[in-house]
Amino acid sequence: MSTLVHHSFERRFQAPRLKVWQALADTARYNESVGLPKHDIREQQQADGSVRFFATAKIGPVALAWEEIPQEWVHGRWFRHLRLFSKGPLKSLRAIVQFEDTETGGTLCRYALEAAPNGLFGRAVLKLGFFKAAERDFNTAADQVEVWARGERLTAFESKPIIPDEQRQTRINNAVVRIEASRYGHGLAQRLADWLLSAQEIDLTRIRPLYLSRLWEVPERHTVELCLEAVKDGLLESRWDLLCPRCRGAKLSTSALDEVPSGAHCPSCNIAYDRDFSNNIELTFQPTPSIRPLVDGEFCLFGPMTTPHIQAQISLDAGAAEEIDLSPTPGPYRARTLEPGGEHHFEFPGGDFPGVVLDPEGMQLASAPSEPGRVRLENQTDRRRTLIIESRDWASDALTAHRATTTQAFRDLFSDAVLKAGDEVSIAQVTLMFTDLKGSTALYEHVGDAPAYGLVREHFEFLASLVRDHDGSVVKTIGDAHSPTPPTACAAPLRFSMIWAPSTRRTKRCRSRSRLGCMPALRSPSR
Repeated sequence: MSTLVHHSFERRFQAPRLKVWQALADTARYNESVGLPKHDIREQQQADGSVRFFATAKIGPVALAWEEIPQEWVHGRWFRHLRLFSKGPLKSLRAIVQFEDTETGGTLCRYALEAAPNGLFGRAVLKLGFFKAAERDFNTAADQVEVWARGERLTAFESKPIIPDEQRQTRINNAVVRIEASRYGHGLAQRLADWLLSAQEIDLTRIRPLYLSRLWEVPERHTVELCLEAVKDGLLESRWDLLCPRCRGAKLSTSALDEVPSGAHCPSCNIAYDRDFSNNIELTFQPTPSIRPLVDGEFCLFGPMTTPHIQAQISLDAGAAEEIDLSPTPGPYRARTLEPGGEHHFEFPGGDFPGVVLDPEGMQLASAPSEPGRVRLENQTDRRRTLIIESRDWASDALTAHRATTTQAFRDLFSDAVLKAGDEVSIAQVTLMFTDLKGSTALYEHVGDAPAYGLVREHFEFLASLVRDHDGSVVKTIGDAHSPTPPTACAAPLRFSMIWAPSTRRTKRCRSRSRLGCMPALRSPSR
């Protein structure tokens, strides 16, 4: 049996603990920043319904193969990660990273590595600087995190910009001009183009407009409209992701809305789930291959910031228990297992968080609360299980199909997007508003067709701009059906309606017969 070799180091940050956690627990971005390659993942279903994950990659000429053990963590406190290798210089590699508050308001980060070599080659790798290289990479990344935490850069980790050739640069420049010539550029087209060439790949695999709006500190509607227009002008591609309601992973992706299936199965969670326009169909984007091709694979399959809604993910042996330091904020939560099994939904009003117990009957809350600032987890079953505590309010960055398809920009730019005939989708409760231009027939008779047409157009443009500013959309325009004398052929539409959705979560079913004219907007006005 190989002897474990240990190495540890620590780093002090001036930034507060949760800020440092946000960067370093984002293991996918961290791995990309230190130059680790992407790896391919194979999922293997087990007889008990659980899933094992196997990965392959190459570092230079060295081929690697390993089993990816799901990470464990407590939000803001620590995470640990284990890989068991079947090919390569190591038999195993474990990393444990801890975050502690300092007296000055900063953070002390403790990093521990342990590795088991695989034969003479593995012992030579560890002896010739494997650990020192890992420490050097960590400190390089940590320097970038310090700069980001001071607000001197937008992202925590640097990425080497792509230098386009002349043909690609011309294509980019032309797309920027077209976007800004439209009504949906908002002066952000060049910023988007620069970001596509300079951002990390992990940020470009699924571009989320709502995340961009926070990153750039601009209105959400502007980045949504920008990305939609960028698809039309060849800078981006769009896709519809069907998200698993448990792990948030995009288990199915399609390029067209009418190709989104009515349901899917998540092999990781071993559950089947239905499509819900308001919750788990997300519109994301990525650069077109002619602008920046992306390599398939994962930088890190499991990581705390990949699923930031998960507050704790802990693996416990049969009959084991563990107390963790955790002080969640009030809100809706769910306790479940990573493996197939029961789950328990509950509201946490604040105070002492309840203990969580997994027994043969399923997931339960303990009869007595945990100690202040602590949460007790118990596995009373006869097999090892991974317990999860997660917030159910997790979709803040998801541009749902409900919201996307009912923006005015989507209706303007993708009017040919359709649902399959007879398709049913769940949508949130909506608000309808109808407007009417009173006395329009008399107006035409009094001032004449041309002046009346101009006035009606002004009325239409004024109200349409207000609708758009409140994230609604114009659904339909019709003539004055009640006029004794119909408007002339050249007359503009005299009546239109718009809709938006209030913040209620009630749903109803909408059957599509043709285009998306029936679909409501998600956002409600702020007043």
